[in-house]
Amino acid sequence: MRSPGNSTGQRVPLRERGFESHTQRDGMKGTLDLKQEHGKIKLMLRILEKMCKKLDSGEEVEPKHLDMAVEFIQGFADKCHHGKEEDVLFPIMKEAKVRGAEDLIRVLLIEHGMGREYVRAIAEAVNGYKSRDVEAPTKISQNAMKYVRLLDPHIDNENTTLFPMADRSLSDVQQAEMTEGFERIETDVIGVGRHEELQKMLDDLADRYMSG
Repeated sequence: MRSPGNSTGQRVPLRERGFESHTQRDGMKGTLDLKQEHGKIKLMLRILEKMCKKLDSGEEVEPKHLDMAVEFIQGFADKCHHGKEEDVLFPIMKEAKVRGAEDLIRVLLIEHGMGREYVRAIAEAVNGYKSRDVEAPTKISQNAMKYVRLLDPHIDNENTTLFPMADRSLSDVQQAEMTEGFERIETDVIGVGRHEELQKMLDDLADRYMSG
């Protein structure tokens, strides 16, 4: 999807439409933006662990909280964050022929796909949980923990290997292209204001499951 244009058909910069991306606002490289998003995803992984612990011990978890967790993962971790990687960062690195990037990206894409399968299974099990399916708590916990065990090292690998590789190899022009691509994801795919809605979900769940 293309961004809105002016009367001449030219693309109107985001800041002229009253919006600045998180990258623009902080004046940082795109990879740092992704690292900061990793921090939020890691917090959700810790929340999932707390939810699974409750389910495994026979305690109830509010269905609304499970829905919020799934919505955050699908909307933020996958659609927003993985979208930035798959549609912007990975193609730029491949086009720049960054040494070692292609093999690493192939592995990361496989892991993204595995994560989506686990999240689909979690969402399906949450629906069963609402219908009092006795097997649903186990299915939620099993798939959520598979997701956690997949994403923790996946994130670490990107933080310590992929992102430094990009920062060493990409030119200022390519970094700027990355930033602009991230802005398009934020506005045209996610939608203005949606990032903040997802952040509030994360904050609310953290207050409930990570305090004390």
